[in-house]
Amino acid sequence: MTNLRKELEKCKHPNSRKTKALGKKARRQNNKHKVRLGHAIKSNITGEKLSWFLGQIDEGRTEPLRPQELEDLIELYFTRFDEELEQINLKQSIGKHRANQHAARKDVITMTLEKERNEFRTGGLELMNLCDPLKLKMLRDWDGSALSVQHLKLDLVSYNMLQRLKEQSKKKETSEQMET
Repeated sequence: MTNLRKELEKCKHPNSRKTKALGKKARRQNNKHKVRLGHAIKSNITGEKLSWFLGQIDEGRTEPLRPQELEDLIELYFTRFDEELEQINLKQSIGKHRANQHAARKDVITMTLEKERNEFRTGGLELMNLCDPLKLKMLRDWDGSALSVQHLKLDLVSYNMLQRLKEQSKKKETSEQMET
């Protein structure tokens, strides 16, 4: 990038072909950098989400979660900002003049929660299926870095998927009871 600046400074005329080519090259490098930054942000967000779920699961647990447990864990995930929202509401109720002091943060939280709830109800949250023993083991072995998130196989965990898993486990239990 510094070489581009030096070359741009050497150019005599702002509308010359060389100046336009260097400008195009600089814009292209800038766009590449933005794309890389976007991937890094997504990896960080996914890493934070996975580390939250990993922190909520008992360390001594070896068997995978049941679908109902995973659904309860996801509902708990949706309530992770409740304390912060209560603090914001408390601060807004106290002062008359600073009613909108934390409005931006509150809006970000509510939009995030609304988006995540909508994803869970429709297409699915991008998570590891913790009902699968192999994926639970992979999550336990994960080192917690955002760089290694890309090596984890994530699934779209939705409400409908969990309902299907519940039905399958009920059918399996009833068939095992009938056999005995």
